[in-house]
Amino acid sequence: MSIGAGHVADRDARRDRLARGALARAVRSLRSFVLAPVYGLYTHRLRDEVLRRPLPGHVAVILDGNRRWASSSGLREPGAGHQAGADKLDELIEWCVRLDIGQVTVWALARENMARAGEEIDALLDVIARKLDALGAMPLEHPLRIRVLGRREDLPDDLRRSVESAERTTAANDGLRLNIAVGYSGRDELVDAVRALVASLADSGRAPSELAGLITADSLAAHLYMAGEPDPDLIIRTSGEQRLSGFLPWQGTHSELYFTDVFWPAFRELDFLRAIRSFQQRERRFGR
Repeated sequence: MSIGAGHVADRDARRDRLARGALARAVRSLRSFVLAPVYGLYTHRLRDEVLRRPLPGHVAVILDGNRRWASSSGLREPGAGHQAGADKLDELIEWCVRLDIGQVTVWALARENMARAGEEIDALLDVIARKLDALGAMPLEHPLRIRVLGRREDLPDDLRRSVESAERTTAANDGLRLNIAVGYSGRDELVDAVRALVASLADSGRAPSELAGLITADSLAAHLYMAGEPDPDLIIRTSGEQRLSGFLPWQGTHSELYFTDVFWPAFRELDFLRAIRSFQQRERRFGR
């Protein structure tokens, strides 16, 4: 095959892939349009059902599948999936407010993710910074108190400023408590907690021989990123992965886990309510 013929074949193959992608998106859109009334009715009924039973006070969500959703939707821009995932967070907040769930923790960026290719991670960091700015300015009918989890000293300056601004401007709000894990690693959190505890004990003038005996579960918990807050009752992970990947290793010890194949940007209120219903159907024993 000549070079010219090879280029033509590649061009035709790309055209075919684009056409198949456009057809798949059209089919999905039509199906969603046709089924929307059915989903709406089922969602309403399921919401009424879960509201009649005890609800989790703290829900955590691993926001996974943004890139795969973008790829399956035919989107090629580096930040397209992440932007859709950031937009979906507004809906999650609304669902939790509707159910009177008091606290939500989401994992937006793992520390390991920061090693991705430059163009993609730059887009993702920009999406997170802009989202934090928007959440910090959210109207008071849905007041949020934002806390960011992770080693912020490792974040770019622009993102760190957005983190500090969002926390500062929402600190006095008494609405939904929203914790956002950015550049987060569960191992880092435990290391940081131990370091902070040991430093505080040393500053108190304790003899080195006493330190080991003063390191307890309670004293260590007091130095975690979410110190003083209740542990999550339910942890949800989207995208089909069935692991926690180091998310809240201490706080999630007795959390109920729920995994769904749905990519985060495609996650619906119906999917969220199914997770809540699954939680309500379980008998929690807390290791006893």
